Amino acid sequence: MSFAASSVGSGARSTRRAFEFGRTYVVRPKGKHQATIVWLHGLGDNGSSWSQLLETLPLPNIKWICPTAPTQPISIFGGFPSTAWFDVGDLSEDAPDDLEGLDASATHVANLLSTEPADIKLGVGGFSMGAATALYSATCFTVGKYGNGSPYPANLCAAVGLSGWLPCAKTLSNKLQGVDEATRRAQTFPILLCHGQGDDVVPYKFGEKSSKCLSSTGFQDVTFKDYNGLGHYTIPEEMDEVCSWLTTKLGLEGNAA
Repeated sequence: MSFAASSVGSGARSTRRAFEFGRTYVVRPKGKHQATIVWLHGLGDNGSSWSQLLETLPLPNIKWICPTAPTQPISIFGGFPSTAWFDVGDLSEDAPDDLEGLDASATHVANLLSTEPADIKLGVGGFSMGAATALYSATCFTVGKYGNGSPYPANLCAAVGLSGWLPCAKTLSNKLQGVDEATRRAQTFPILLCHGQGDDVVPYKFGEKSSKCLSSTGFQDVTFKDYNGLGHYTIPEEMDEVCSWLTTKLGLEGNAA
């Protein structure tokens, strides 16, 4: 990896990492197109597997965009390359956030949504590391800028995170403070978090703490659903929850049953 953190200070960096995103899979709406959601896969996966699952959901008014993350060396794997939205050293409370990787992936998400028609509601969601990236995108939208300070362009309407966590949780309240527009957006932005109590990859407490962090920093429409015995995967009951929540929050036509 060509990226090396510079010791000169936060403003200095050596060569920037090049992020080459993989193939994007699109699931077209079967009914009237009302919403477009970018859905992000987990570590080591690709957009194809989720597009196949999302295709089966009773949500005819949603267009799903399922990109594939760049292949990059992953610290938690000892530098072994994998598809990942950002680098992760270890899953702990104090692990440093890969802001450059997060910003690159959040930018990719916003770019994928940039060509959607103006009257279409936009959302972002994901599983595991994809959920983390979706939540990071939601905080960028709320604050109005990426972590690097560039303006965030997409007008998001909802975010869904399954078996994930909230990156940059410690700095979120500072970013939101004193920005009236950000405070207002946080109050009305809907977020659904689902987590299995038996998750042995991303511990359940991470999902629970992420939910509490969002609520305590001013997000007033956070729904947290836990599933007894569920590990690091998804089940039909959870996807049913996602369907009914999206139908309600995005005001979709048709029956979610």
